[in-house]
Amino acid sequence: MAKAFDSWTVLDHGPIEKLSDNLWRVEGALPNMALKRQMIVVRLEDGRLLIHNPIALQESAMQEIEQWGTPAFIVVPNGWHRLDSANFKRRYSKAQVLCPRGSRSKIEQVVTVDGTYESFPQSASVSLEYASGINDVEGVLKVCSPDGTTLVFNDLLFNVPHQPGVFGLIFRLLGSTGGPRVTRIMRLMAVKDRGALKGFLERLAGDPQLHRLVPGHGKLVDRDAADVLQQVASTL
Repeated sequence: MAKAFDSWTVLDHGPIEKLSDNLWRVEGALPNMALKRQMIVVRLEDGRLLIHNPIALQESAMQEIEQWGTPAFIVVPNGWHRLDSANFKRRYSKAQVLCPRGSRSKIEQVVTVDGTYESFPQSASVSLEYASGINDVEGVLKVCSPDGTTLVFNDLLFNVPHQPGVFGLIFRLLGSTGGPRVTRIMRLMAVKDRGALKGFLERLAGDPQLHRLVPGHGKLVDRDAADVLQQVASTL
């Protein structure tokens, strides 16, 4: 598990992608890894922002986010994605740090947690839900936008193509690359009830408004999202 940064540390990252009226995304690097991570910013109905899996960005990008709304919720999606959580809390001291209850103890090693997913004011357009079968170590952020429903995952869903070189070979042997999947590592470390997780993913795939999947690592799925999620579920 990577140590959390104790000062504002900007790694390489892409531009802010405005996926929908209330949904922005940034893809950024991880230290000493070929994998990329995803930060999602959601604008709530009252203009406040939810930041899921925070990533320290260049100041101009941070200011663009702040002009869009006031960061009110910092969601740390599991105990392995804590790198920038403390720095975001220092920058936005009034924001509430939320996390899945099954990962709270790990996350509180680096940042004070204000509440779990139950503390978030769920609404018809934005909600946080635990994934079944993984002891509440992470969940799914659901965002309803004019173009449909987006499901934001974390380590539960990868969509990384095969990569070249030594790292690519290692990831391939670990079963972490080659398209949308629940990785072998995730199954070993977190999945306790495959049947429950399969049913959970199938239920999510049944949403007639489902438009987009945001994996924790890898490419967005914005075509045939329901079919892709059904296929992932079928492998469990």
